[in-house]
Amino acid sequence: METFKYYKPRSIQDAFNIIQQEGGSIRFLAGGTDLLARLKSGHFAPDIVVDLKSLDELNGGIRIVGQNVHIGALTTFAKISTDPVILEHFPALADAASEVGSVQIRNRATIGGNICNASPAGDSLPPLFIYGAKIKCLKMDSSRLIPVESFLQGPGKTVLEKGELLVGLVLPLPATNQAASFTRLTRRRGADLATINLCCQVFRNGPTRFAVGAAAPVPFIVEDPSGLLSDPAGDPAQKKALVEELMQAASPITDVRASKEYRRAMVVTLALRALKQSINSLEGQAS
Repeated sequence: METFKYYKPRSIQDAFNIIQQEGGSIRFLAGGTDLLARLKSGHFAPDIVVDLKSLDELNGGIRIVGQNVHIGALTTFAKISTDPVILEHFPALADAASEVGSVQIRNRATIGGNICNASPAGDSLPPLFIYGAKIKCLKMDSSRLIPVESFLQGPGKTVLEKGELLVGLVLPLPATNQAASFTRLTRRRGADLATINLCCQVFRNGPTRFAVGAAAPVPFIVEDPSGLLSDPAGDPAQKKALVEELMQAASPITDVRASKEYRRAMVVTLALRALKQSINSLEGQAS
């Protein structure tokens, strides 16, 4: 591990001052589950590490504000997976959070860090795409809300500018005539990244949407506006054919976890599985 300067600012203003005054490359420490491993391996060799864990602006927790739910950037996946607000309004996000890594990782890993990593396989991303999340970013003299699908530019790349921090997320409360589910495929449960992950949202007598991760440089959304997929009595063969057509949008790669051919086949299987789960959830709401 290379040497670096370490700062732990006590206020957001202190953090901005450090960013502004220091030269060289900077990495930000939140949960540290990814950063510490990359520092030790030498994959990251920053001049400065700024520890964000004491900043109130990132520690906002989970709260309903009007017609939106706000989630602080430092909220852990353990908290998200069990929070009553998330379980009631965003169950697919709770399910995704419960699948991240091991118990030890979920107790430390933060949703803000997961987003900023911009991994194509990030488990929080498909549900955040489906639920229309916006990313709250703050600079010394300005702030902005960015749709999550616009925030990601590619593997490891985001639109965050120098001197800008991700401080939280804003999710609109979803409609009552929909249900969403999350599913993933891994080589083994635990710390392994997803081979494919996917979130499906079904609207009663309406469209069906899929957000797919680990099958393209960034997660992507495809939609069936016809109502065929959302129909509980729809023909299974027709549904499978339509899902296969929609999943042509995938552009997976071959890596240590799976071949691109395997991913192409499994994304259809996972989509059909999540579709069935979402329809069952929606029918359960009506009963």
